[in-house]
Amino acid sequence: MRIRARAVAGISAASLALAMASGCAVSGKSDSGDGPVKIAYLTASAANTWLTASGKAMQEDAKKNNVEITTFDAKFTPGAAAKQVQDVISSGQYKGIIIATVDGAGVIPALQKAIKAGLKVVVLNQIIGTELDTADPQVPGVSASVLAPPTATGERVGKLTVDACADLDPCRVVFMYGQKGTPFDTALRSTFDEQIGAHPSITVIAEGQGGFLGTDEPKKATQDILQAHPAFDVLVGTGDQQIRGAHLALKAAGKTDVKLIGVGGSEPAIAGLKDGTWWGDVAGAPETEGHQAFEAMMNALDGTDDGGIDVTESLVDDGLITQANVDEFTPQWAG
Repeated sequence: MRIRARAVAGISAASLALAMASGCAVSGKSDSGDGPVKIAYLTASAANTWLTASGKAMQEDAKKNNVEITTFDAKFTPGAAAKQVQDVISSGQYKGIIIATVDGAGVIPALQKAIKAGLKVVVLNQIIGTELDTADPQVPGVSASVLAPPTATGERVGKLTVDACADLDPCRVVFMYGQKGTPFDTALRSTFDEQIGAHPSITVIAEGQGGFLGTDEPKKATQDILQAHPAFDVLVGTGDQQIRGAHLALKAAGKTDVKLIGVGGSEPAIAGLKDGTWWGDVAGAPETEGHQAFEAMMNALDGTDDGGIDVTESLVDDGLITQANVDEFTPQWAG
C-alpha cells in the first residue's frame, strides 16, 4: 500500500504521520531471504531533534519490515557526509542510503559514486542540488527526495511576518539564521525578503545566527542583538530552536511584546502559540518525512522511484500556524 502525502488534502501533520505509520507495510526483502536489508541513514546531526524524529520514524518502520538502519552522524561538519558516503560504499554492506545533509550540491560527486555502485539513494529534509524551489530529485539516479522546498518555507515565514506587522509602521524585524550560508537558510531568506519587500514599513534591522542545536546559541545571539538594537517588534527564526533561545533572552530583558515567528511546528511552538508567547509558526512534519523516506527507499529497492515528495503540501492552512488555528496542529518533534 503506497500512500502519497501530496494526495491527502487538509489534514494535520499528526494525522498524516498516523496514516503513514499504519497499514503501510513494505517488503524489506533481503537477497538471501534470511537477513535484514541494511540501509545507511546519513544525518546532518544526531543531536538535531528534527532529524532525530525522522530517524525514529524510520527505525519504527524498519523493525516491522526486516530492515536494519545504521545511523552516521555528520555533526554539522562540512564535507563529512561525502566521506560517510564513501565509507558506506566501501563497506559493501548496504543496499541504500537515506541522506540529510547541509552540504547541498557539494555531496553530489559522492552520491554519484554510490549510485554507480548500485546503491539506492533517498534525499531527506535538505536539498541536494542547485534548485531550491522544488522537492524533486536533482541528481540523476536518486530515487526520491522528501522535503519542503526552502523557498516555500521562506514564503510562509514572510507571509506570517507581513501579518504580524500589519498594524505597525514602522515594523522593525530581527532575522535569525540557523546556519547562515547553507542552501536552506539562503533560500528561505531570499523568498522571505520577496514577501516583505512589497511592504515599505517593514525593515530588517538586525541579523543573528542561532544554530539548530538547543537554546544557548540563539539566546546569546539575541542578547548581542539587544545590545545594539534594544527596540524591535518582530523576531523571525529559520527554526524553532532559535525562537526558543530568543524567547529566553527577551523574557530576561523584559521584552515581552516582541512577536516571535519560527519554523517547524514543534512542541514549544505549539505550546507558545497556545499561551500567547509565540505569534506564529510554519508547520513541519519530521515524523511524516521519516515514514515517507523509508517507504520511498523500500519502493526504490523494489524498482520504483517516487520522485519529489513535499509533505507540507497537505497541511492545514498551508502550514501557517497562528493562535487562531493552533488547535488544528499536533507537534511531531521536541524543538
